[in-house]
Amino acid sequence: MQDTLDRLWAVLESRKAAAPEGSYVAKLYARGPDYIAQKVGEEAVETAIEALRAARGEAGARQAFFEESADLLFHLLALLARLDAAPADVLSVLERRLDAGGHKGEVP
Repeated sequence: MQDTLDRLWAVLESRKAAAPEGSYVAKLYARGPDYIAQKVGEEAVETAIEALRAARGEAGARQAFFEESADLLFHLLALLARLDAAPADVLSVLERRLDAGGHKGEVP
């Protein structure tokens, strides 16, 4: 799993210097963080919808949930890269929360 994320992150970083005509990621970056944030929101809603469908056992919803989750993760990582942040910045927050007893200090 980590190898896949590392490979994806390398692609996201390399596309910062790519021409928008040749790369979806470069097009995202060219449109700016507002657009990418909008895409993250859209993908989050689509992921939530598919999660509910999967929870009800609807045909094909589990795979659709995985697909939408991948889209959400991809666009969130693209937004991090566009803002010159890194997954490690988010992971450090999660680690700090775990050390404090859970999400925002709550017991897990």
